[in-house]
Amino acid sequence: MKARSVVPRMLGLLFLVSLLAIGTAAGQLAPTTQVATRMVVTAVASKGSDVPTISRDDVMVREGKDRDKVLDWVAATGDHAGLEFFLMIDDSTGENVGSQLEDLRKFILAQPATTKVGVAYMQNGTAQVLQKPTADHQQAAKTLRLPTGVPGVNASPYFSLSDLIKKWPASPNRREVLMITSGIDGYWTNGPDDPYVNSAIEDAQRSGVIVFSIYNPGAGHFGRSFYRGWYGQMFLSQISERTGGESYYSNFSGPAVSFSPYLNQLAERLLHQYWLAFAPKPRKKAGLQPVKVMTEVPNAELVAADRAWVPATPGAPE
Repeated sequence: MKARSVVPRMLGLLFLVSLLAIGTAAGQLAPTTQVATRMVVTAVASKGSDVPTISRDDVMVREGKDRDKVLDWVAATGDHAGLEFFLMIDDSTGENVGSQLEDLRKFILAQPATTKVGVAYMQNGTAQVLQKPTADHQQAAKTLRLPTGVPGVNASPYFSLSDLIKKWPASPNRREVLMITSGIDGYWTNGPDDPYVNSAIEDAQRSGVIVFSIYNPGAGHFGRSFYRGWYGQMFLSQISERTGGESYYSNFSGPAVSFSPYLNQLAERLLHQYWLAFAPKPRKKAGLQPVKVMTEVPNAELVAADRAWVPATPGAPE
């Protein structure tokens, strides 16, 4: 009888040990399943202006040859529509911007209540914030002023962008910037690989900030330089494209007649954005990693930063 009573006890003990082992294994694996990367993605139409609706099953995320699992895909509407948007004007840009201020004010006033608008000016490599992001669009519009138009008053628009991003408190909302500048970097004249542009791109990608830009010639001799103007436009295109934004008005014949068409295009883009969450490849150290977001939906393209901040995965191999 004693031998028979021992057997159930031993089986029960083995079952308990098995549960503990499973629980331990689950405890070790759980952190890896919880690691996620979030980023904002814009859907655009390949042709025409009708942007198709994109569902979660339509989205693909790749890191190199590997396809990552899409964890969440939510339209930036309703409870997810929050946006902090900075209008950033180069103080050394040409005085013609004065004729564009009314269009810029209309753009600010047309933003939905879920958008907070801030205003800053690029000056001496810093971001002089005249208005922090506010839901009071009338107040934000009032802070717009003429740029000083003094040649060289802003050493580098990319210093100013980095400064703005570093000052900008973290937020669960989308964060996006429109830069109005010539893009000319007074600190770099040695070709297309500008380290200050690269640094600003890294700062934006690390913080999840999308950068849009409108080219406008600067004041003075440098502002009329074909060579510097060409590089300036290329730098603006580079920083916008790599952060998931768009660069508007590439031209050497002078300033744009009106910013209105570009502001309308930008406003349309803001209406077709999504929050994406995906499970990245496990990594020991956190850092920026190349990613590509795609869809096979007809007449649709997904625009996003080409690198995303990937957190460290506990227990990941070296």
